[in-house]
Amino acid sequence: MCKMALICSISNEVPENPVISPVSGSIFERRLIEKYVADNGTDPVNGEALDKSMLIDVKAPPLVKPRPPSATSIPAILKILQDEWDAVMLHSFTLRQQLQTARQELSHALYQHDAACRVIARLTKEVTAAREALATLKPQAGITAGATANIPHPQYAAEAFDRADQPREGAGMTEEVIRKLQDKATVLTAERKKRGKVVPEDLVKADDIRAYKQIASHPGLHSASVPGILALDLHAADTSKVITGGNDKNAVVFNKETEQVVAILKGHTKKVTSVIYHPEEEIAFTASPDTTIKVWTVGSANCVQTIRAHDAAVTGISLHATGDYLLSCSTDEHWAFSDIRTGRVLCKVADGSAPHALTCAQFHPDGLIFGTGTADSMIKIWDLKERTNVANFPGHSGPITAISFSENGYYLATSADDSVVKLWDLRKLKNFKTITLDENAEVKSLCFDQSGTYLAVAGTDVRVYLCKQWQELAVFGEHTQLVTGVRFAHNARFIATTSMDRSLKFFST
Repeated sequence: MCKMALICSISNEVPENPVISPVSGSIFERRLIEKYVADNGTDPVNGEALDKSMLIDVKAPPLVKPRPPSATSIPAILKILQDEWDAVMLHSFTLRQQLQTARQELSHALYQHDAACRVIARLTKEVTAAREALATLKPQAGITAGATANIPHPQYAAEAFDRADQPREGAGMTEEVIRKLQDKATVLTAERKKRGKVVPEDLVKADDIRAYKQIASHPGLHSASVPGILALDLHAADTSKVITGGNDKNAVVFNKETEQVVAILKGHTKKVTSVIYHPEEEIAFTASPDTTIKVWTVGSANCVQTIRAHDAAVTGISLHATGDYLLSCSTDEHWAFSDIRTGRVLCKVADGSAPHALTCAQFHPDGLIFGTGTADSMIKIWDLKERTNVANFPGHSGPITAISFSENGYYLATSADDSVVKLWDLRKLKNFKTITLDENAEVKSLCFDQSGTYLAVAGTDVRVYLCKQWQELAVFGEHTQLVTGVRFAHNARFIATTSMDRSLKFFST
């Protein structure tokens, strides 16, 4: 048989390793027929069953393929190279066209995504504004919603409904409200006298406070575009729950144990400068220079009340010991006393003898008196039932930045823009101790622990003092910017701080 007559029935080319199929008698390239049989198990010509072992080798001399005539001269080789170069250039041109098309499609997709984000932001803002308007126009609806979100005292919803047509401001301090305040103060005073005789057994010792170090730092709670945390508070019953207020107009509820954000409270149109976590309920309070105070249910992150007690920036808020009333102060030179269940302002008072912007406010632990700080460096003590100024504490220079009453009810700590912390005895109405800090040091927050044993001072850094001896126990300088808030956990088991460096930090052993 002539070798050149051997043609593969599959490829129609001369096989290098020819074999014959005994089923059809056809010649194949061994490599091709073995692949076909492995996939199909039949002869490709007649479709009958075929196995690799049945193939018969054909004895033929090795095939030497002649070079094509086009590759036998230098001009022909150059022509081949030129054709390959042209093909490569055409392929490169096609790839560039495809790349340009992909870029255009990606640019269009990014534009659509940006437009969608803007629409979502606008709609979110409109929904928030609508909710605020609804809460303002229908306070009873907000209270009902709050009750379904774990807010106790459902009787307040009925009261709000019955009195919805009354004015929200200036409702007055009724005999019922005054009796409620007096009864609470009587109970708290009796409890304090019992507690004051014995230091809590579980209270952290002074030596342990000295050993406190930073155990956690959380810098991502608030927006980095408008950095800074301005306010801090802890849930009294469960101090693992933390609320912070920021420059980004939001308040954030954070769980220390799970290290998770529980809720983000959005609704203010300016920065949040004051926050309070209700000591018994899942309710939070926020205040802002936008002149409003908002009451939130933490679980649903809904604003159930917007209290409009002031005509200018709200500079401080304090919750009464009953858990039902809120004290607020403002640069409009007034302090206000409001019902958190109905959103009504029960009274709004200004100091007619020396009107000045108020910078901070704090209830006495009994709740019958409270203190306010003014922009002209004066601390004023007020009788809540009579709405009268009963004492003044001069001595600071610059606006008052923070005030804090001790749990024992006798001491008041104050600070201003003068780098000192003053301690006042409410029984003798005098300054009995002045703590002088470093030159140009700032103080933005003061806090006694629940037993009245320790005092924390936050500003340029964080300092902890042992009360009565007024001995400095610890200094924490881990924050890189001004410290704006400090709070003790139950029995001083840890200390929480916030700062303009956007971080929430915890200190403990």
